[in-house]
Amino acid sequence: MKAEISAVWVKIQSMIDGLIILLPNIVLALIVFAIFVCVGGAIKRAVRRLTRHHHQARNLGLVLGRLAQGTIVLVGLFVALSIVIPTFKAGDLIQLLGISGVAIGFAFRDILQNFLAGILILLTEPFRIDDQIVFKNFEGTVENIETRATTILTYDGRRIVIPNAELFTNSVTVNTAFDKRRTEYDFSIGYGDDIDRAKQLMLEALYSINEVLKAPAPDVLVVELAESTVNIRVRWWIAPPRRIDDMRSRDKVICAIKQKLVENGIDLPYPTRQILFHDQTEETDGDRSQQREGWPAGKSKVPTPRPIGESVGKAGKGRSQQDDNGKS
Repeated sequence: MKAEISAVWVKIQSMIDGLIILLPNIVLALIVFAIFVCVGGAIKRAVRRLTRHHHQARNLGLVLGRLAQGTIVLVGLFVALSIVIPTFKAGDLIQLLGISGVAIGFAFRDILQNFLAGILILLTEPFRIDDQIVFKNFEGTVENIETRATTILTYDGRRIVIPNAELFTNSVTVNTAFDKRRTEYDFSIGYGDDIDRAKQLMLEALYSINEVLKAPAPDVLVVELAESTVNIRVRWWIAPPRRIDDMRSRDKVICAIKQKLVENGIDLPYPTRQILFHDQTEETDGDRSQQREGWPAGKSKVPTPRPIGESVGKAGKGRSQQDDNGKS
C-alpha cells in the first residue's frame, strides 16, 4: 500500500516539476496570444474607421475587419501552442482540422449558415445599419449587423435578435431604402355629398401641410362604394421616410382633412343598417309577386304593411288554435 502511495506521489511530483519547467513557456505563450488578440482588434477598428464615412465600403470594411481579426487570432493561437509544445507543427493542426472538419460542419451547421449569410448581407447590402425594416412580425431600426445575427431596435424600445440565415432567405421590407415614401389613408363621405367638392377640399387640406411633399403631388381617389358611405383614398409623399415622420404627417393630414370637411358641411357618416321585418303570417307569404319591403313585387297590388304587434298576435292566435285542435 505504501509502495502504491509512493508511486502516485512520485508521479504527481514529476508532473509538478514538468509544469514548473513549462511555466515560463506558458506565460510567454499567453503574452504572445494576448498581443495577437490586441493586434487583431486594432486592425479591425482601423478598417472600420477607414470605411466609416463611405456607405459603399462600410459593410465591406466590417467583413474585412472581422476576417482579419479572426485570421490574426488564429495565427496567434498557433504560435502560442508552438511555444508551449515545441513539437507541435502546422501539419498537425491541418490534419486535425481535416479530420474533424466534417463533424464540425454537421455540429455547427446553423452557426456556419448564419455566418455565411451575415457575410453575404454585409457585402450585398440589402439593408444597412440605421435602416428601418419590417421582417415578419418585427419592425424597427437596424442596430448592428454581425456575422451571426442582426439586431433591430423596435419602436417601443425592445431589442430583437434575428439570425442572418432567416433574413437572407426571407422577404424583408426596407422602409428607408429611398429618400421619399408614400403613405395613404381612407376617408368616408355620405352618398348625398358632392364627391368632386369633397375631393377638392381634401387636396386643399393636403397642400396646407408642410410635411406633405408638393412633388410628387398628393392625390385623392374614390376607391369604393360601400354599404352606407363613399370611400375616398388620400395618398401623399413624405421625406425623410422614417416611422416618426410617417406618424406625424398622418396625424396632421387626418386632423386637417376632418376639420376641412366638417367646416364645409361634408358628412362623415358612421355605418348604418336598415332592418326590414317580413310578416310570415300573411296569406301572401311565399308569393314573390306580392311580397313587400325589400322583396321584388310583381304587377299585382302590393299589400299594405301590417304592424308587427298585430302580426305577432295573429301568429299567437294561430298557434293556440293548433294546440286546441291537437288536444281535441
